[in-house]
Amino acid sequence: MNKTEIKALTLTILARITSNYSDSLGNVASVQKRYIDGKIFSMKSRESMKNGIMVQSGMYDDLKVTVDGATQKEVSEKVNASNSRSLEGGYMNTKVGEKKLTYIRNSSFYLTDAVSCEPFINEPRFHNNLYLATTYAKENSLNVQNDAAKVGLMPYNYEYDKSLKVYSITFDLEMIGKDNNFEKEAESNEKANRVIMILEAIRNLSLIVKGNLDNAEPIFIIGGLSNRKTHVFENVIKVKEDKLLITEDLLEKKNQGYSAGLLKSENFINENEIVEKLKPVSILKFFEELELKVKEYYGVE
Repeated sequence: MNKTEIKALTLTILARITSNYSDSLGNVASVQKRYIDGKIFSMKSRESMKNGIMVQSGMYDDLKVTVDGATQKEVSEKVNASNSRSLEGGYMNTKVGEKKLTYIRNSSFYLTDAVSCEPFINEPRFHNNLYLATTYAKENSLNVQNDAAKVGLMPYNYEYDKSLKVYSITFDLEMIGKDNNFEKEAESNEKANRVIMILEAIRNLSLIVKGNLDNAEPIFIIGGLSNRKTHVFENVIKVKEDKLLITEDLLEKKNQGYSAGLLKSENFINENEIVEKLKPVSILKFFEELELKVKEYYGVE
């Protein structure tokens, strides 16, 4: 694939991630789920994944907001996607300029939900604030058992899921740093920096859910520069019983100019097969090589 054919950068990633939460009933919280082929799979939403990546990458460091009914990103002739990194992930502002116009710019990169590789198995966790309640009881001559309401004893429980999940991210490299609403465009060096900032966040991703700190770094990753603005590997990365399924379709796609990276720590029972057939490099080397290709694409050093 030559440079003139390249339009996108696509990655599909396997990582251990705690699911985030959706509905709660009283003191009971449930993890987010998806139904696929009649089975239940836990997940972390693409919105939550995107927010975590934008924050950790530093892309939100220049974020400015306004309120027009709802809080929204500040957008103007002076503050737009060409000079504000926080707007790279897209925006809608309903109060732009003297005429209070609505301006919309789609994100230049797209994520999928991070969905568990195996069906969901409920792992309920029951907790309470007994130590705090006991401390209050002692200080106020109360009895926790007899005066539970007065001392603020509060039992609660929630579903818990931290599992191997798969997600994809695809960048529209032609859209990075451009804001057609104002006919503005960032310099090539800035475009490359934005993509690399997000890539570095993915490589070192940490996520917090209900006090759980995840090292959500990639355990396996595949992808690269592409002539297709879509999640190329979304339909071929499958894990079953701790085994990465290496199909003919996966090999065929990978051999179209893409690379793979693997964290060699026996996360998959067929690690030797992965090494033999997919020939992955280390996770660090995968990102180093990819970042060089991004710089080459934008013509910067």
